[in-house]
Amino acid sequence: MVETAPSDSALPGDPVVVARLRARDETMFAALIDAWSPGMLRAARAHVADDHTAHDVVQEAWLGVLRGIDRFEARSSLRTWVYRILINKARTRGVRDARAVPVGDLGLVGGDREPTVDPARFRGADDPYPGHWRSSPPAWPSPEDGAVAAETRREVAAALAGLPARQRVVVTLRDVTGHSGDEVCALLSISAANQRVLLHRGRAALRAALERHWAGEAMS
Repeated sequence: MVETAPSDSALPGDPVVVARLRARDETMFAALIDAWSPGMLRAARAHVADDHTAHDVVQEAWLGVLRGIDRFEARSSLRTWVYRILINKARTRGVRDARAVPVGDLGLVGGDREPTVDPARFRGADDPYPGHWRSSPPAWPSPEDGAVAAETRREVAAALAGLPARQRVVVTLRDVTGHSGDEVCALLSISAANQRVLLHRGRAALRAALERHWAGEAMS
C-alpha cells in the first residue's frame, strides 16, 4: 500500500537540499513540494475531518518549513523533521474537528488489547491441527483488472478512515506514506512496541474489512 512520488528518489541528499532551501532556492522548494506533498496530504488526512482541511494543513506545514529551515539541526532526517511540523499542525487543526490524537492516547488502551482475529476462526487445542484456520479465508479477486483495483482502493480508504484514531495514524504513516517504524516512533513519541501493535491491529482490521467486502461480492 506504500505510495511514493516518482520524483522523491531524484532529490539530492539532505545537506544539499537544506543548503538550497536556506538560500531560498525556489526550484528546490518546488521539487520538494512535488515529491512530498502527496504523502503529507495523506498523513494530515489521518488527523483532520476533511480533504480541504488537510490541504490547508499541508500548506501551513510548508510555510513552517520555510520559516524554520535556518534552525534545522539535522538531528533527524529532513523528511522526518518536515513530517513532525506537519503532524503538529494537523493535531492542532484536528482538535477543532474532534479528530486529533493526543500524544497520551497513542499508547495501548482499551480495544488495543483485544484479539486481532476472532479466536473462533481457529481450531482449538483438542483439534488435530490446533491453531490452524477452521476454513481458509476466501480468495480475493485479482487486482490486475482496473475496475477491481479502483474498487479495492476505495474500500481500503473507507476502512482506513474507520479505524480507531491511533491505528489510523500509524497505518497511514507506515503503509501509505512509507515511513519506517523508527520514524513513526519519533514522530508520534510512542514506543517501538506500541507502534508494532497499533500497526498490526490496524492492518488486521483493514484485511478483515476487505475480506468481508469480497465475501459479500462473491455471494451477490
